[in-house]
Formats: sequence, C-alpha cells, structure tokens
Amino acid sequence: MSGAQERPLRADAARNRARLLDVATEVFTTRGVGVPTEEIARAAGVGVGTLFRHFPTKEALLEAVMVRRLEEMAAMTARLADRTDPAEALFDCFRLVVERSAGKNEFAHALATAGVDVHAALRAPTEDIQARLAGLLSEAQRTGVVRPELRLPELLALLVGTGAMLEQLGKDAAARERIFEVVFDGLRPH
Repeated sequence: MSGAQERPLRADAARNRARLLDVATEVFTTRGVGVPTEEIARAAGVGVGTLFRHFPTKEALLEAVMVRRLEEMAAMTARLADRTDPAEALFDCFRLVVERSAGKNEFAHALATAGVDVHAALRAPTEDIQARLAGLLSEAQRTGVVRPELRLPELLALLVGTGAMLEQLGKDAAARERIFEVVFDGLRPH
C-alpha cells in the first residue's frame, strides 16, 4: 500500500498482534532472541502463518518488541517525571531505564546482524526517554539534589555502565540494590 494509509486491524487481528508482542517480549527477554518463531506462535496460541502476517520476518518481530519496550519505557518515564520530588523522580527513572534495558544489547545485535538500522528504528522513543532524563536531571540540579557538573551524556554513560554491572550480578537482589545506592550516592552533591 505505498502512498495509501493502511487500514486499521480488525479487532481479532489486533488482539493476535498484541498477544504475539506480549509473548515475544516475555520469551525473548527471558530466554534470548534465539527462540524460534514457531515457539512464539505456539505460546501465543496462534499459527505461524498468523505470526508472519503481522511480522514477515523474525527481525520484524524483534524490532517491534524493542520499539514497544522503549515506547512503554518512555510512557513510564513521563509518569515518573510528573512527580514533585525531582531527586526521587530522577532516581526512579534511572532505575527503571536500567532494569528495563536488560537484554537490549542482544536484541540490537540480532537486528544489526540482520541489516536493520537499529538507531533509526528506535530513534523516536529513545529521544523521548533522553529528553525526559535531561529535564529530570536539570530539575534535580536546580533544586540541589544532584551534582551540578553532571551532564546528560555522563548520565547516559552511567545508565549503560550500571546496566552492565547488574547483568554481571545476576539475580542477587541485595547486591543489585547496593549498586543503585552507590550510583545514587555518587550523583548527589558532596
């Protein structure tokens, strides 16, 4: 349908697509991106033909999952940004982004290997999240709860580094919490 608007999905087709995305998100996040599409379709209770009608390739499914995860994260950061306590909002957003980014590199690598321009596909939700973080950082600095010399690129690097540290720790909740405490203490002015 080049040039024309695509018709909206029928209700049952929209439910199938949403169910496929839900299941694919869960399976890819917990078991990795190597899970066959047939397993995704079976777990979603649809045929593989239905999966491929919505997502013509596994890469298209992976991309849709990543975009959806980032859009959900952007919506959550928007809600957190509405809080009145700037430090709490910034630290909660930091935690959210780190925890929700688990497995993102595996998704991105699989897409890049398939020739998908990951940065272009994820640009809009990524920019939205970064804009929210920039605003939260600025407000937290204005109120004196975060170091004034910290800039957004450094905050983003801390997000990535913290995510990598948490991946190394695995499921040890107490150790994960200690990492967040150390990072948040480092963000506060001394």
